[in-house]
Amino acid sequence: MTRTQIQLPEPLFGRLKQIARVRDVSVAEVIRRGMELYTQSCTEVDSSTSAWTMPVLRGSGGHLKDPAEVKAEAAAIEKRSGRR
Repeated sequence: MTRTQIQLPEPLFGRLKQIARVRDVSVAEVIRRGMELYTQSCTEVDSSTSAWTMPVLRGSGGHLKDPAEVKAEAAAIEKRSGRR
């Protein structure tokens, strides 16, 4: 099993703790079960392939964004601000 860290908003974490308490399991178990259900529902990801690629991202207006485009935009913003 792989160990990882995640950051959760307080309201979400509180809800997870409530669910764990009611079901008499750990918060980690609730998260694992939730992630199992989530990955099963992602039909756009072919589970037979070993290489994972990041899906398109949603921009601030809800429109789809290509991850490569986002990286280029971030680089342009950094260049304009003089961080590079």
